[in-house]
Formats: sequence, structure tokens, C-alpha cells
Amino acid sequence: MAKPRYLTKSRFKLALECETKLFYTGKKEYANQKMGDSFLEALAEGGYQVGELAKCYYPGGHDITTLDYEDAERQTNELLKQDNVIIFEPAISFNNLFIRVDVLVKNGNNFELIEVKAKSFDKNIEDPFHNKNGTLKSTWRPYLYDVAFQKHVLSQAFPDSTIASYLMMADKNAECPTDGLNQKFRIVRDESNRKGVKVSNTLTVDDLKDRVLTKISVDHCVSQIYEGTAEKDKSDETFIALIERLATKYEVDEKLESTIGSKCRSCEFKCNDGESKSGYEECWSKALGWTKEDFKESTVLDVWNFRKKDKLIAEGVIKISDLNEDDISPKDDAKPGVSASQRQWLQVEMEQSGTTTPYIDYDGLSYEMSTWKYPLHFIDFETTAMAIPFNKGRKPYEGIAFQFSHHIVHKDGAVEHAGQYLNTEVGIFPNYDFVRELRSQLDNDNGTIFRYAPHENTYLNMIYRQLQSDESDIEDREELCQFIKSITKSVGSSSEKWDGDRCMVDLWDIVKRHYYAPHTKGSNSIKAVLPAILQSSDYLQKKYAQVNYGTSDGIPSLNFKGWQWLQIKDGQIADPYSLLPKLFEDVSVHDLELLSSDDELKNGGAALTAYARMQFSEMSDYERKALEQGLLKYCELDTFAMVLIYEGWREILKAHKAKEAA
Repeated sequence: MAKPRYLTKSRFKLALECETKLFYTGKKEYANQKMGDSFLEALAEGGYQVGELAKCYYPGGHDITTLDYEDAERQTNELLKQDNVIIFEPAISFNNLFIRVDVLVKNGNNFELIEVKAKSFDKNIEDPFHNKNGTLKSTWRPYLYDVAFQKHVLSQAFPDSTIASYLMMADKNAECPTDGLNQKFRIVRDESNRKGVKVSNTLTVDDLKDRVLTKISVDHCVSQIYEGTAEKDKSDETFIALIERLATKYEVDEKLESTIGSKCRSCEFKCNDGESKSGYEECWSKALGWTKEDFKESTVLDVWNFRKKDKLIAEGVIKISDLNEDDISPKDDAKPGVSASQRQWLQVEMEQSGTTTPYIDYDGLSYEMSTWKYPLHFIDFETTAMAIPFNKGRKPYEGIAFQFSHHIVHKDGAVEHAGQYLNTEVGIFPNYDFVRELRSQLDNDNGTIFRYAPHENTYLNMIYRQLQSDESDIEDREELCQFIKSITKSVGSSSEKWDGDRCMVDLWDIVKRHYYAPHTKGSNSIKAVLPAILQSSDYLQKKYAQVNYGTSDGIPSLNFKGWQWLQIKDGQIADPYSLLPKLFEDVSVHDLELLSSDDELKNGGAALTAYARMQFSEMSDYERKALEQGLLKYCELDTFAMVLIYEGWREILKAHKAKEAA
């Protein structure tokens, strides 16, 4: 007998992104670029620990752990025969709808429906959920629609009951009541090798006394969704009618057609292996009549930081080959180098002409480099933010800087991996030691310091605020604060303004203003720029085709021995990141690529996931050491990648000046 095809809350959420995805989801023949390991994804976000902490606030609750729909529903119904009961993950169905509620509290005929999210919430904001015009903020919409869906199913299953709906999230202003709270939620494997969180039997009343999670009523938002006033463009279809239509179509496995647009860029149903079906291609073929050949061409979706994608797609201007200058409207912004719109048009022009050599703003790049002081310091941070804080007095999602790498380039061109830091101690708040070690490595000269993207500046600003507000006795507080201010600039939210004498130079900004390689396909990620500059630099290819990294007569390294960075695979220069040892032995290549994905807006999650594992997983000393070595190598490559970009630019400018002189 075929299993019933229920519209669940996760499928409903997927359909809100794009209704056509309902047809592709769960089908093995369709490629799916979403992470296959849901636990790994939740570990990176801190979701499992938050969920288990929420249960601790409801002693005496019953946990429904089975994944079988019928068994879960049978257990739930048996428990609901009680007048007063608390159930975690109860299974509720109505017709072709099915939900698992995070926490359900029943008191007689009254229910509390509590959806737990690994997200921070600021109770000091007067109306966090709404825009000025009264509609729901887009950042909150997926969570609130999720709750609205669950409340509908619960109300249909128990029509004579009253239901109060809540979100439970990390309270941004709460302080952790005890030291070591997060260490009481350990990641373990059961007998069937299934991963989960085990709550320590040492959890005390004091640990739960001051709650770091807060419960917020969202009934007013849910009512708004039901009434159809949650969004600016009111739909003719009611929320209930939407649920019924989606559930009916999903039940009979009928595809719903959605309008193509910029949202398709992040579609997980794209095929990269050449074997699976591509839902993305099916949608675009249906809408545009495209063949396989059409998908080989770049589209407006590939244009960097472009806001007019939906407008052009609606007008039928889809491929980059179809764009003209008026579509981009490049304009000078009176700053050195190319503006964002000029860079967009540069990308389009180079794509249309088939240009493969990089664009270099020689004058602008030369001027930038003439201001740098040797020795040059390249640094990269690895950071995370834990929902459940490490230490007493710390707040949820306070940033943690747990690792950095540091390369130096001397005036004579000599390169060395000069230093690093990695906190491997469990349950330790490392930020101040992190800054102490960074200071000791950078304070020996006045050389220029480089970062890639704003991340390092943002985190040092955050640690500065932590130092300023920390009431404990920190002997070198003033020295650390002055050091931070000397190498950073204040962020926009800071009440105190500064721009350090030795403020870090952002190579990401320089890439955007003075350098564009067609090989990057518009991305400014260091993981895209590094292979591009290797492809185009004869100097780098010649120098690093040798075994000269981590050698006594080559480049000193703290983690590599006798290493060759430029290697040829399948006739192409291999991406240096692909040469590193696998960070997780039990993680698929597909999931590791998703964890390591990196763009201008976010850092990849591989390092923070590894750190979370080291903090929360029960593992052997051997496993821990292997993970530590992997982290050190990955972070070292991040700063060495910056060195390679610098060396590539330096040699390009040398060649250009020699050509001009001739």
C-alpha cells in the first residue's frame, strides 16, 4: 500500500519559495543541491542544541522520537487522551496535511503551539515583525507562515479547542546563568548510528533559572496571515485555500507551474552531475522553449550584484548575449576604479566578446599598491556564534573568534606562514586570547595588514564592544582595545567613531574596483578569484609548480611539508582548495561543497561546523587531532590565497611597466 502523500510544514515552506519545487522534492531522479545531512546543517546553525534546551524548560514532557508517520501519530493520540500533557514532536494530521510540532502543551481544551527556531530575537524592539506599512517583514515571513500552517492543521484536527501560537528563540539580551551550559548538550550517535543531542545528567535548576530562550506570542501575525493582510500585494486566494490547493496537487503528484525569475538562481534542483534530472532546466525549458544548448550560455542570473534581473526576465531578455548597455546603464561613481554598474557591464562585455584575459585597472591598482608598507601581513579569521553561550554572563549568538592564520610577505619577496591561532579547548570563551595572540604577531612592525571582505573588521569591532562592557577584571583591557582600534575602522552601528592608523586593507574591495577575471563568472569570492589568477599568471604557474611550500629552502609553513600548490588534474590547473585533505570523513563530497561554499555575503560553514563538532561531539583524541589539523590547513590556505593574489598583481604590474618602458 502506497504511503500517503502529506503536505508537511517543511514541504509547505518549500512551496512558499516556489510551488513547482513540490513536484521535484523527494524524488531521487532529480538533482538536489540542498544538504543531504539535515543534522549537519542543524549543527552548523545550532538548531539541535536550541531544540533540546527548549524541551528542558518543559519538565515532564513526552518525546515522540519515531520517524514513522503512523507510529508517531498513534503515540501522540494516546498521550492526548490526558487532560494536561506536554509533548515534544507530536504528530498531528488532518486529511492530507501533517505536522510535527516542536512543543505542544495541552491544558484541558487549550493548546499552546510552540515553534522553536535557532534565531535571535530582541524583545526591546517595539514591533519586530512588521514593516511601517503594517505588512510582515520578509525576514520573519517564513517562520510566521510556518506557525500559521501548523495552527491551521491543529485547529482542524481539534476544532473545539483554543490554540495560542508562539515562536521560541534565543533572547538577544539574556545572559547565560552558568558556565558550561552549552557543554551539557552533546552530540552522540545511537545504536543505529543516528545522530542526536544528549542532555547531560548534570544539568541543574540553576542552568535553567535565567532562560536564554524566550517565548513570543505570534497570534496577531497568524491572524493577519489568515485575513490576507500580511503582504502588500493582496492575493485573491486565501491562506486556507492556498494550503488546500498545494496539498491537493502534492497528494496526486501534479506539478504546479511557477513564474521563472531571479529566485531561480538559488534553486536547489539544478543538475551538476550530468546524470540526474534538472528541475531548474525543466522549468526554464517549459517557460522559454529552451534546449540543452541554451543552458550552456550565461544568463542575467549570472550578472554580479544585479537588481534588474526580474524586470529583464519578464521582458524576455534572458541571456547575457541579449543584453545591451542600456540594460545595465553603467555609471561612474567618482571613486577610483570601476563602479558596481561599470563592473557589471564589464562582465557582460567580456562574456559577449569571449575575452578570457583579466581586466586590470593598472593605474588604480598601481596606486593602491604604492601605499602599502612592508612587511605585508595577510590575516583570515574563522568565527562562529553559538545560540547557547559558553560562559556565564555571555549572551546568545555572541560572536566567537576561534581561529586565525597569518602570512607575511617581506620587501625582498620572501613569503612565510608566520603564525596562527586555534582554540581547541572545550567550553572556553577564546576572544580575548585570540586578540592577544593577534596583537603579538602584528605589533612587531608597522607593515600593512590585509583582510578579504569586511568580516575581520566586523568581528574585531564586536570584540572591542565585549571588552568595553565586560565587568570582569581584564588586566590588559585598554591595551587590547587600543590595538583593535589601531587596525580597524568603526562599524556603522558604533556610537564611537574611529579609523585606525594601520587600518586593515580590504583586498575584496580592491578586487571589485580594479580587477575582473572572466573565469570568476562575476563572483568576488576568494575561492573564485584564486583559481582565476592562477589560470592567468605565468609567474605563479612557474613558481608554484614546484615542491617549494613547507620546505627548508622554500616557503616556511606551520602545517604543510614538501607541498606543491599548482597541480594539473584532467588537463586543468586544480583549484588549490580541492587539494586539501577531506575535513570530515563521514560527510559526503556534495555536503562538504555546500558547507564550504563562499561568496561576498557569507563565510563558508565548514570551519564553524568543524569547530562545533570539536566543542559538542563525543570523539576520540585521534579524531579531534585530525579535525584540528584540517582546520589549520584550511585557514592557512585562506591567507596564502591572499598572498597569491598579491603576487599575481605585483608581477602583472611589473610586466605592464616593462612593456610601457619598451
